Amino acid sequence: MQKLNQNIGDPSVLAIQALAWALGDDNRAQRLLALTGLTPDGLRYGIGDTGLQAAVLGFLESHEPDLLACAVAIDVSPAALILAKRQLEGTDIYG
Repeated sequence: MQKLNQNIGDPSVLAIQALAWALGDDNRAQRLLALTGLTPDGLRYGIGDTGLQAAVLGFLESHEPDLLACAVAIDVSPAALILAKRQLEGTDIYG
């Protein structure tokens, strides 16, 4: 069982890794765009924006199978992805 490491590194890096994973599957990429309201151009030009990064992680958080699969693929715990989202939103009370 993985423990939550409060020092997850740079949450933006995790968000970008998660985005790359999400875009690796056409159906999942289309669902990401549809559910977040993002566009390909919006992703391209806004990837440095913490709000966009948090939205990508929120997309994963809202669908547990994707959250778990992404965590395995990028070798982090699911909790680390959720913590990164909270840090990007500025809602992490511990970070």
